[in-house]
Amino acid sequence: MEDFLNKFFPGLLKRTARANKDVYCIYNNQALTAFTSSLYAFGMVGTLLASRVTRRLGRQAVMLIGGGLFLAGALVNAAAANIAMLIVGRMLLGLGLGFSGQATPVYLAEVSPPRWRGGFISAFPLFISVGYLVANLINYGTSRIPGWGWRLSLGLASVPAAVMVVGAAFIPDTPSSLVLRGKHDDARAALQRVRGKGVDIGPEFADILAAAENDRRNEEGAFRRILRREYRPYLVMAVAFPVFLNLTGVAVTAFFSPILFRTVGFESDAALMGAVILGLMNIGGILASGFAMDRYGRKLLFMIGGALMFTCQVAMASIIGSHLGNGSKMPKGYAVTVLVVALIFSASFSWSWGALYWTIPGEIYPVEVRSAGQGAAVALNLGLNFLQAQFFLAMLCCFKYGTFLFYASWLVVMTAFAVAFVPETKGVPLESMAHVFARHWYWGRFVKDHQKLGEEST
Repeated sequence: MEDFLNKFFPGLLKRTARANKDVYCIYNNQALTAFTSSLYAFGMVGTLLASRVTRRLGRQAVMLIGGGLFLAGALVNAAAANIAMLIVGRMLLGLGLGFSGQATPVYLAEVSPPRWRGGFISAFPLFISVGYLVANLINYGTSRIPGWGWRLSLGLASVPAAVMVVGAAFIPDTPSSLVLRGKHDDARAALQRVRGKGVDIGPEFADILAAAENDRRNEEGAFRRILRREYRPYLVMAVAFPVFLNLTGVAVTAFFSPILFRTVGFESDAALMGAVILGLMNIGGILASGFAMDRYGRKLLFMIGGALMFTCQVAMASIIGSHLGNGSKMPKGYAVTVLVVALIFSASFSWSWGALYWTIPGEIYPVEVRSAGQGAAVALNLGLNFLQAQFFLAMLCCFKYGTFLFYASWLVVMTAFAVAFVPETKGVPLESMAHVFARHWYWGRFVKDHQKLGEEST
């Protein structure tokens, strides 16, 4: 928004107006990217704090804290008078994001029926995509309000934050979290509430009690425990998933899509509308993924999504490299082609890594390391988001269209990893997830199949 740039980054606005230099470098401004990246830096801090708090207070309380912090950050941003206030507001938003991002996927995994767990957890990235779409629509509308439209845009983030605070106040904590804190009666009541009256919850509640008892037998903390050899597969997943998620290149497509579209030749309004259409494709991909993952499994989604994203990144490099040069904008027909390729990429990402990043880490961890595993994965993801948000525009300026080839090469690596090392978890109860890893061709050397050992002993 030009009013926003004029107030906080006037030098950058003047530079874009008289741009006759390399178009890849027009928006390379570290103060501007700090406005975006500060959220992720503090999101990482919030996630690590939430991982320790959640075992004492429960998932519900952590979501309440997250919503409250996000609400405060939105109000500070709306009232910002200088860059310092903007950054403070983004820091509060980041802490709120960290708290809610750590607790919410775990909450969904712990209350959902095993048969439909993938669909339940995919609701989390679905509503992130809905929020992304609504935010871009708000930007598109408020950009037409002179002077204070940007304040309205930033301040309206308080609405979903307030909804989260109120909503979290009316839901029960998860049975697993309540059992870990010794509240067995409350845990049974919570499980009965989410499964429905008249449903026999005895076997499921017994599994939760057994998992919690196993947790108590291990006195050391969850973060120290996940470093042990028998938890090696979960530690690898906690690191690999956020690393690969960021190396798809989606963060740069999503968060800098208006800048990317302006670079290839669209005007400001058209660039914002392009970002809106990207949001719609995101939602479509996640809806399709939520439908497919519990029917056809997780691996098929990785393979299809990986192949399509690789093709799109190579196509983007080819088109942008051939038709975007120094001091020139891309011809309109090619710019439209870039938008179409970006749309296909967005849908392919949401179909695969976008949905499965939250689904698989949310469901694979044993209860004794669940908070540490999810916390480490979300914290690392936010830390990598920070690095990408802070340095992508400098990377684009340096590597130009080669940036997209960089991400394409990593898509080959991550798709191979998903096929070879990520076990199929379709329909597997949370309490039985260790058996899946114990029977995996590689992870079986680390994880013992206690179920099988028990049967042999009997």
